[in-house]
Amino acid sequence: MWTRTHSIITKDATAQQLWKLFSNVNQWHTWDTGIEYAKMEGAFVKGNRFILKPKGGPKVSIELVETTPDKSFTDFTRFPLAKMYGTHLFEETAEGLKVTTTMKVEGLLSFLWIKLVAQGIVDSLPVEMEAQVKHAGKL
Repeated sequence: MWTRTHSIITKDATAQQLWKLFSNVNQWHTWDTGIEYAKMEGAFVKGNRFILKPKGGPKVSIELVETTPDKSFTDFTRFPLAKMYGTHLFEETAEGLKVTTTMKVEGLLSFLWIKLVAQGIVDSLPVEMEAQVKHAGKL
């Protein structure tokens, strides 16, 4: 199993603002420069799915496997012979809001999906997370 985590601490957005940003999947393209679109019907709740179209890549179906409003959510993507999980956690600390994203890949072909998908996501986390906070702070 392969796991990578990135965290930032901010006073520029609240957990509620970040939850509002993420739970509005159909607007992700307005702040995530790496995607063409994301589409979800229904609520941002465990068991629901959405379609994400990365720029230059194929559409991917993603399932929400855990959602705790204003606290955390975990999404799950199935690849041939591998699984990828993205966990997003919002924690209040004395220094400000700690925002943590953890990417995990497991399975027989995990090495391939790390190279094709997951490493690129992890490499972009510092910039993406700052953009998320910036956009959430305006909500």
